[in-house]
Amino acid sequence: MFDETKYTDGQSLVFVCRNCKKEFGIRIGKSKLNDRHQEKNLDEEAFNEDYGSIVVVENVFAYKQVIPLSLGENEFGRYVKGTNINKPIETRDPSIDTFHCAITVKRSKAGKLQYILRDAPSDTGTFYMNEILKDCDRINLHDGDIITIGATTLIVRAKD
Repeated sequence: MFDETKYTDGQSLVFVCRNCKKEFGIRIGKSKLNDRHQEKNLDEEAFNEDYGSIVVVENVFAYKQVIPLSLGENEFGRYVKGTNINKPIETRDPSIDTFHCAITVKRSKAGKLQYILRDAPSDTGTFYMNEILKDCDRINLHDGDIITIGATTLIVRAKD
Protein backbone atom coordinates (compact mmCIF):
# COMPACT_ATOMS: atom_id res chain seq x y z
CA MET A 1 0.00 0.00 0.00
CA PHE A 2 1.16 3.52 -0.74
CA ASP A 3 -0.26 7.04 -0.78
CA GLU A 4 -0.25 8.21 -4.41
CA THR A 5 -0.92 11.81 -3.31
CA LYS A 6 2.71 12.01 -2.12
CA TYR A 7 3.97 11.61 -5.69
CA THR A 8 3.81 13.84 -8.77
CA ASP A 9 2.35 13.01 -12.21
CA GLY A 10 4.86 11.26 -14.40
CA GLN A 11 6.92 9.92 -11.50
CA SER A 12 7.91 6.23 -11.78
CA LEU A 13 7.89 3.88 -8.80
CA VAL A 14 9.43 0.42 -8.50
CA PHE A 15 8.07 -2.18 -6.07
CA VAL A 16 9.64 -5.48 -4.99
CA CYS A 17 7.51 -8.52 -4.08
CA ARG A 18 8.34 -9.75 -0.57
CA ASN A 19 7.82 -13.39 -1.58
CA CYS A 20 9.41 -13.84 -5.01
CA LYS A 21 11.60 -10.68 -5.07
CA LYS A 22 10.28 -9.74 -8.55
CA GLU A 23 10.28 -6.05 -9.37
CA PHE A 24 7.45 -4.20 -11.07
CA GLY A 25 7.02 -0.57 -11.87
CA ILE A 26 4.19 1.91 -12.20
CA ARG A 27 3.98 5.47 -13.44
CA ILE A 28 1.87 7.97 -11.50
CA GLY A 29 -0.65 10.02 -13.49
CA LYS A 30 -2.07 9.72 -16.97
CA SER A 31 -0.60 7.40 -19.54
CA LYS A 32 -0.55 7.78 -23.30
CA LEU A 33 -3.11 4.97 -23.47
CA ASN A 34 -5.49 6.98 -21.26
CA ASP A 35 -5.17 9.97 -23.60
CA ARG A 36 -6.06 7.85 -26.64
CA HIS A 37 -9.16 6.52 -24.88
CA GLN A 38 -10.40 10.05 -24.20
CA GLU A 39 -10.13 10.93 -27.90
CA LYS A 40 -12.59 8.18 -28.90
CA ASN A 41 -16.07 9.16 -30.01
CA LEU A 42 -18.24 7.85 -27.16
CA ASP A 43 -21.58 8.54 -28.85
CA GLU A 44 -23.17 5.09 -29.16
CA GLU A 45 -25.53 6.30 -31.88
CA ALA A 46 -22.86 7.98 -34.03
CA PHE A 47 -22.31 4.98 -36.29
CA ASN A 48 -25.91 3.72 -36.50
CA GLU A 49 -26.34 5.46 -39.86
CA ASP A 50 -23.81 3.12 -41.46
CA TYR A 51 -23.63 -0.49 -40.24
CA GLY A 52 -23.94 -0.21 -36.46
CA SER A 53 -21.20 -0.30 -33.86
CA ILE A 54 -19.72 -2.17 -30.93
CA VAL A 55 -19.58 -0.50 -27.53
CA VAL A 56 -16.51 -1.74 -25.65
CA VAL A 57 -16.57 -1.56 -21.86
CA GLU A 58 -13.52 -2.79 -19.98
CA ASN A 59 -15.02 -4.24 -16.81
CA VAL A 60 -11.87 -4.04 -14.69
CA PHE A 61 -10.20 -1.00 -16.21
CA ALA A 62 -13.29 1.23 -16.66
CA TYR A 63 -12.61 2.42 -20.21
CA LYS A 64 -15.32 2.78 -22.83
CA GLN A 65 -14.88 2.89 -26.61
CA VAL A 66 -17.28 2.90 -29.54
CA ILE A 67 -15.99 1.07 -32.61
CA PRO A 68 -17.91 1.39 -35.89
CA LEU A 69 -18.73 -1.76 -37.84
CA SER A 70 -18.28 -2.06 -41.59
CA LEU A 71 -19.54 -4.48 -44.21
CA GLY A 72 -17.50 -7.67 -44.31
CA GLU A 73 -15.40 -9.20 -41.55
CA ASN A 74 -14.70 -7.00 -38.52
CA GLU A 75 -11.74 -8.52 -36.65
CA PHE A 76 -11.56 -7.60 -32.94
CA GLY A 77 -8.58 -7.99 -30.65
CA ARG A 78 -6.14 -6.20 -28.38
CA TYR A 79 -4.21 -3.39 -30.05
CA VAL A 80 -0.51 -4.10 -30.32
CA LYS A 81 1.77 -2.16 -32.65
CA GLY A 82 1.88 -4.05 -35.95
CA THR A 83 -1.41 -5.91 -35.37
CA ASN A 84 -3.12 -6.78 -38.66
CA ILE A 85 -6.74 -6.65 -37.46
CA ASN A 86 -9.17 -4.01 -38.67
CA LYS A 87 -10.99 -3.29 -35.37
CA PRO A 88 -8.32 -3.06 -32.65
CA ILE A 89 -9.41 -2.45 -29.07
CA GLU A 90 -7.11 -0.16 -27.11
CA THR A 91 -6.95 -2.00 -23.81
CA ARG A 92 -4.80 -2.97 -20.88
CA ASP A 93 -6.69 -6.27 -20.60
CA PRO A 94 -4.02 -8.97 -21.10
CA SER A 95 -6.67 -11.69 -21.48
CA ILE A 96 -7.74 -10.38 -24.91
CA ASP A 97 -5.82 -11.94 -27.79
CA THR A 98 -4.43 -9.76 -30.57
CA PHE A 99 -7.08 -11.43 -32.78
CA HIS A 100 -9.86 -12.58 -30.50
CA CYS A 101 -13.14 -12.74 -32.43
CA ALA A 102 -14.81 -11.58 -35.64
CA ILE A 103 -18.19 -10.10 -36.46
CA THR A 104 -19.21 -10.41 -40.09
CA VAL A 105 -21.68 -7.79 -41.31
CA LYS A 106 -23.56 -8.66 -44.49
CA ARG A 107 -26.93 -8.14 -46.12
CA SER A 108 -29.55 -10.86 -46.34
CA LYS A 109 -31.38 -11.58 -49.62
CA ALA A 110 -34.06 -9.18 -48.39
CA GLY A 111 -31.42 -6.46 -47.90
CA LYS A 112 -31.51 -6.51 -44.09
CA LEU A 113 -28.19 -6.28 -42.22
CA GLN A 114 -27.00 -9.44 -40.48
CA TYR A 115 -24.34 -9.63 -37.77
CA ILE A 116 -22.57 -12.98 -37.31
CA LEU A 117 -20.12 -13.67 -34.45
CA ARG A 118 -17.33 -16.26 -34.36
CA ASP A 119 -14.32 -16.91 -32.14
CA ALA A 120 -10.92 -16.35 -33.79
CA PRO A 121 -10.12 -18.97 -32.10
CA SER A 122 -8.77 -17.26 -29.00
CA ASP A 123 -6.88 -18.54 -25.97
CA THR A 124 -9.46 -17.42 -23.38
CA GLY A 125 -12.59 -17.90 -25.50
CA THR A 126 -15.40 -15.71 -26.73
CA PHE A 127 -18.64 -15.69 -24.74
CA TYR A 128 -22.06 -14.84 -26.17
CA MET A 129 -24.63 -14.07 -23.45
CA ASN A 130 -22.39 -15.96 -20.94
CA GLU A 131 -22.09 -19.10 -23.11
CA ILE A 132 -18.65 -19.93 -24.52
CA LEU A 133 -18.47 -20.38 -28.29
CA LYS A 134 -16.96 -23.46 -29.87
CA ASP A 135 -14.58 -22.93 -32.80
CA CYS A 136 -17.28 -23.96 -35.29
CA ASP A 137 -20.08 -21.79 -33.77
CA ARG A 138 -21.55 -18.92 -35.75
CA ILE A 139 -24.00 -16.76 -33.79
CA ASN A 140 -26.51 -14.29 -35.28
CA LEU A 141 -26.32 -11.08 -33.27
CA HIS A 142 -29.01 -8.52 -32.52
CA ASP A 143 -29.06 -5.03 -31.03
CA GLY A 144 -28.13 -5.12 -27.35
CA ASP A 145 -26.50 -8.57 -27.39
CA ILE A 146 -23.58 -9.00 -25.00
CA ILE A 147 -20.23 -10.52 -26.00
CA THR A 148 -17.44 -11.05 -23.46
CA ILE A 149 -13.79 -11.36 -24.43
CA GLY A 150 -11.31 -11.55 -21.57
CA ALA A 151 -12.42 -9.11 -18.87
CA THR A 152 -14.10 -6.86 -21.45
CA THR A 153 -17.73 -6.57 -22.52
CA LEU A 154 -18.81 -5.78 -26.09
CA ILE A 155 -22.36 -4.53 -26.65
CA VAL A 156 -23.85 -4.80 -30.14
CA ARG A 157 -25.46 -1.64 -31.48
CA ALA A 158 -27.14 -2.78 -34.68
CA LYS A 159 -28.33 -0.31 -37.26
CA ASP A 160 -32.04 0.48 -36.79
